[in-house]
Amino acid sequence: MHAVLTWLAEHPEVLLFALVGAGMAVGHVTVRKISLGAAAVLFVAIAVSALGASQGVALEIPVAFAHLGLALFTFSVGVSSGAAFFNSLRTQAVAMVGVALAIVLGGAVAFTLGPLLGLTVEEAAGTFAGAVTNTPALAAAGNTPAATVGYSVAYLLGVLGMLVVQQLALRHAAEDADAPAPLTQVNVRVEHLAPGTTVRDLEELHGDQISVTRVRHEEEGPVALAYEGEELKVDDVITVVGPDDVVAQLVGELGHKSSHHLVHDRALLDFRRVTVSDPHLSGRTVAELGLEEKFGATVSRVRRADVDMVAKPGFVLQLGDRVRVVAPRSRIVKVSEFFGDSSRGLTIINPIGLGLGMALGFALGSVPLPLPGGGTFTLGSALCCLLVGLVFGRLGRIGPLVTTLPFTATAVISELGLLLFLAQAGARAGGQILDAFAGGQWLAMLGLGVLITATVGLSVYAFQRTVMRMGGTALSGLLAGAQTQPALLAYANEQTNHDFRVATGYTTAYPTAMITKILVASVLGLLA
Repeated sequence: MHAVLTWLAEHPEVLLFALVGAGMAVGHVTVRKISLGAAAVLFVAIAVSALGASQGVALEIPVAFAHLGLALFTFSVGVSSGAAFFNSLRTQAVAMVGVALAIVLGGAVAFTLGPLLGLTVEEAAGTFAGAVTNTPALAAAGNTPAATVGYSVAYLLGVLGMLVVQQLALRHAAEDADAPAPLTQVNVRVEHLAPGTTVRDLEELHGDQISVTRVRHEEEGPVALAYEGEELKVDDVITVVGPDDVVAQLVGELGHKSSHHLVHDRALLDFRRVTVSDPHLSGRTVAELGLEEKFGATVSRVRRADVDMVAKPGFVLQLGDRVRVVAPRSRIVKVSEFFGDSSRGLTIINPIGLGLGMALGFALGSVPLPLPGGGTFTLGSALCCLLVGLVFGRLGRIGPLVTTLPFTATAVISELGLLLFLAQAGARAGGQILDAFAGGQWLAMLGLGVLITATVGLSVYAFQRTVMRMGGTALSGLLAGAQTQPALLAYANEQTNHDFRVATGYTTAYPTAMITKILVASVLGLLA
């Protein structure tokens, strides 16, 4: 065994991917329908590294892998969640304040209880950074040997403790009131309608949650495309796509479900699901495509990450989206060519947008910022790549530059980056944990770390459930973001089949949590 460990220490690239493979093998083991997923890579790396340290072999992976991996991960998460994040700012500002207050409360626990447990403020500051699993906070606290020991002791239980709170949140996922309703398609006989009402009026009246795609004005008349400015009349039959509850409400308002199925009449109209693979369309809204003017066509719904969504006029398209188009039979092929309809749109990574976004994130993360008591700190590449990714995801394009990536590409890049980070972080922590246990203060650090993690986790949980009425799925992602812990995001994604609400919760909390942790650790460092 010693020879194998020595060989791995001499070949860190082999060690890196061995940990990734072995960790994911463990992560796929399911117990009562629960598996650790990518988070297992962290724990396997800690165990292997600790084994090496016990035999006098330092198993280390260059820290550059962790920096690159975490930056790739946060940038990809930001790009995929940018639009949803900025839309949630109007309603989630209070949730962000709740996250910040919980972290400040955790810092207060470190400052007040640390000395009572026989720890210096310096050791308590490092324990705080480990309990909230935040390396930049350790740097802000001074990154001294004493602080590093506290960080190492508290880190592992910081992950496990928040994992327990996350599981508590996921127990309520089945009761989520914010779960997206499945889309349905209904033919409606119009019996009650104000004169002069157009297709667009009807869609706006229901908050653009529905799409009217077809209309037949006469009982035996032809089925035609429902253009936005077309006036609807009593006795028309229309095809409506939207969430079950909204469509049911609309049917009650307009009349009743019709026995006629307009979608089956394909004499003049046809429909097809095509892939958005033309880069020129990425970052543009459905309205900006001008399909009605170009082809007499419309988009009824968009499928992204196995979720169907109504194609609102302001919906921003990404490469790899699958759109359902309705068009005259003679133009359906032209419409498909317009979108590109190539499987390459599912895999292209947009290297220009990726490269420029990552470079900008690394550059911003290296800018020194002043501390209140003197000295400087940096926000770090992980946070800044996330912020750049959020902006890129929201913009979609800057002139001819496409700033988004296909959802499938962001999923692959983020998972790869996450695995690189977890393997390096676990290998680093494993060696330090043995050093920490050799000291006499590790029990006090461990106890303080558990109290800090519990304080932050349960405070976030209680605030978001009682004040914000947040569902369990979104809360599991928000807890991962509050802990600034990619392993917890990986776990939540595993448990929810990558529900988009998890990523939205994560990106809602992550920037606020990262900045607050750095500031709290800086204050603790100044008081040391």
